[in-house]
Amino acid sequence: MKIRIIAIMLLLVGGLIGYFNYNSQINSESKFPFKLGLDLAGGTQLVYQADISNLDAGSVNDSMDALRDVIERRTNMFGVSEPLVQIENAGDARRLIVELPGVTDINQAVTLIGQTPLLEFKVEKPNTAEIISAQREMYEKTQNGEDTSDIDPLALEDPYQSTTLTGRYLEKSQLIFDPNTGEPIVLLAFNAEGKDLFAQITKENLNKVVAIYLDGQPITTPVVRSEIRDGKAEISGGFTLEEAKELVKNLNYGALPVPIELVSTQNIGASLGENVLNKGVNAGIYGLIAIVVFMFFWYRLPGLLSVLSLTFYVVIMLALFKVIPVTLTSAGIAGFIMSIGMAVDANVLVFERIKEELRNGRDIESAIKEGFARAWLSIRDSNISSIITAIILFWLGTSSVQGFALTFGIGVMISMFTALTVTRTFLLAVAPKGNGKVAQFLFGCGVTKN
Repeated sequence: MKIRIIAIMLLLVGGLIGYFNYNSQINSESKFPFKLGLDLAGGTQLVYQADISNLDAGSVNDSMDALRDVIERRTNMFGVSEPLVQIENAGDARRLIVELPGVTDINQAVTLIGQTPLLEFKVEKPNTAEIISAQREMYEKTQNGEDTSDIDPLALEDPYQSTTLTGRYLEKSQLIFDPNTGEPIVLLAFNAEGKDLFAQITKENLNKVVAIYLDGQPITTPVVRSEIRDGKAEISGGFTLEEAKELVKNLNYGALPVPIELVSTQNIGASLGENVLNKGVNAGIYGLIAIVVFMFFWYRLPGLLSVLSLTFYVVIMLALFKVIPVTLTSAGIAGFIMSIGMAVDANVLVFERIKEELRNGRDIESAIKEGFARAWLSIRDSNISSIITAIILFWLGTSSVQGFALTFGIGVMISMFTALTVTRTFLLAVAPKGNGKVAQFLFGCGVTKN
């Protein structure tokens, strides 16, 4: 009686999970919709060229990794579902490929990325005074309408040179006000590494200018009066209150460690994604129908109960995809369909062991228990090897391979639960007493009674 109560409870739980999946899908305001990848939902792909000309060769990879992290954080803050940001090496050049599922407006996508500022700290060059003097001379001639064709080439140079301290090391930014003038000031706080870099820069440039650049333009050029060891800097560029608030917001979203330039855009239409999604769903449905027919014909009552168990498995997987959430791609759907095969394979192993025990003269209940016990080792070994493979693919694979590995790995783990717990409970709940003709037929195989 106890095992039957558990079986009924499992059916109720499965029904509730199935209702959750259905209700959350038809409800447009649900917090748990399926999240579809770029290849299924459509979206935008942006390709950026990173300017690494001012970076040391040894810091290029670290800077590109930091750039990728900033862009991911930026797009996530705007609610983009699972943005995919990848680094591409093209010879000596570095590119950043940004895929934004569900964002079909290219201008909106460009805005999400383009508003992220590039924050740099620069120090005086050995000839900074000469450069500034040449620039002042050119400015005066321009204002007076004089000929500037013979102007000193130094006037075209940046008077300050880059340092290793950029927005990459920024921990947070906040708005404060000058207690004397009420002028808005942007306060910067660096992380531990940035704090050390800033202390070194201020120590080496006492009584010199350390210029703060934003998006390639100097916004303030303060003179260092003493070494700053607490990792804090102030930007007082004559901002209005709104400008200061906007700057703080953008800096907290993430300052870019290297400049980037948009080189190409591509809009992925949803029609392609819908076609791929429909084909994947249809493949899953046809596969399930074929499995149901085979299991019911070949294993009879255990086969029918395995179909219930498989349904339980499917509703759990769909619920996990919604709750985790897992971004579904065509590769991810393929991994899910393959995991269904693993779930069926575990049931087949168990049923074959049960048949062997029945041939050896055991009654049905003890044959079920012994069949599961004997099949466990084989199921354990095959599933563990599959899980290890999924982990390796997820760890080392590209984004599409990771989608496959994630759904496949989760599916294998859930299949172990449904095959060894749910199916076993259902079988024991309906197992007839004795080995009569009806019982032998129900637990028989194929076209024979055994």
